[in-house]
Amino acid sequence: MSDKVVLAYSGGLDTSVAVRWIKEKYDMDVIAVTVDVGNEKDFGAICEKALKVGAVKATVIDARNDFVDDYIFPMLKAGAIYEGAYPLATSLARPLIALKLIEVAIAEGAGTIAHGCTGKGNDQVRFEIAINTLAPSLKIIAPAREWGMTREEAIQYAKKHGIPVPVQSGHAYSIDENLWGRSIESGVLEDPWVEPPAEVYSWTKSPADAPQLPAYCEITFEKGIPVALDGNPVVGAAMICRLNELAGEHGIGRIDHVENRLVGIKSREIYEAPAAVLLLAAHQALEDLTLSKDQARFKAKVSAEFADLIYDGLWFTANRLDMSAYIDSTQRFVSGTVRLKLHKGTCSVVGRKSPYSLYSHSLATYEKGDKFDQSDAPGFIRLFGLPAKTQAESQPLFKVTEKHGEEGK
Repeated sequence: MSDKVVLAYSGGLDTSVAVRWIKEKYDMDVIAVTVDVGNEKDFGAICEKALKVGAVKATVIDARNDFVDDYIFPMLKAGAIYEGAYPLATSLARPLIALKLIEVAIAEGAGTIAHGCTGKGNDQVRFEIAINTLAPSLKIIAPAREWGMTREEAIQYAKKHGIPVPVQSGHAYSIDENLWGRSIESGVLEDPWVEPPAEVYSWTKSPADAPQLPAYCEITFEKGIPVALDGNPVVGAAMICRLNELAGEHGIGRIDHVENRLVGIKSREIYEAPAAVLLLAAHQALEDLTLSKDQARFKAKVSAEFADLIYDGLWFTANRLDMSAYIDSTQRFVSGTVRLKLHKGTCSVVGRKSPYSLYSHSLATYEKGDKFDQSDAPGFIRLFGLPAKTQAESQPLFKVTEKHGEEGK
């Protein structure tokens, strides 16, 4: 086996400790790889820290465009939200990061990949399924799962070996962020009865402190992908960054969720996802206008399956490819513009239009110009209700009794 290991390096506590621990435990040279998926960090400082704590090489890979085009937008077109709450920011980035780690391992001739996930989390599954699927010959090391240290013990280990720690004992949050959102857990958040303290939020204002007057924005989509903001072309990562700032200013995007982890436990998570909340709401409104009833109902089932698949780390599977093909087909006519109202932590759809709209004013209106033939209704009702009427005649299940009351009331 090669004596080099590629480590997914975030610069946080666990991965910084892992650099030293891997050298002690396995006597392997660590190549620290940080994948930029919109983390908004000082990557130069992260590389410097990795080298300082013992990595033989440190590199940053800019994968923001890949993240948006190949992961976020396919998820947006699917309308995938885990358990109706979580926009899947961390979950979505893991298969991409795993892919980049594999590419570095191949280029560097390393036979092992390491990650900083614990044995209680979902990310260990996401990383390792991706690695085992795409590069089964590579070995995997999971230091935080192997060393058996508590978070407090890891902090003490870091201090003992002169490893800078980004957290202070007793006030630790575990934070992951990318273009699509932030996730915050641990510390006082582990008690689901405790209201999240203001300090956990970074991207969003408190709704109480948001502007008194509402703001409006218009998002234009082409085949399910956002392409313009307020009539001006804005694409990819730039669109998401603009919407993160706009929605965050109005206190939109805070999510407090007790979710079911893949490993079988419940976990309380705090999320900030301003752009995701806006884009998912706008995209859904446009689908409501352009998809038929049957398309929309079946796609909702696929969306739920797609969300579970992403959460469970099964991105690199034939099932995902098949679902993506179906989802892309549903987006052929999901083009148009949606107007949103942003106010005090809420995002409301207040307008939508599309050249492919299935909404017909002449059929929907009750005013002049109504083209709906109401004389068709009695026959439709008779035929639609015929099975219920027929069954009731042969299999009486309900009995209507006379209700006695006072005359004149």
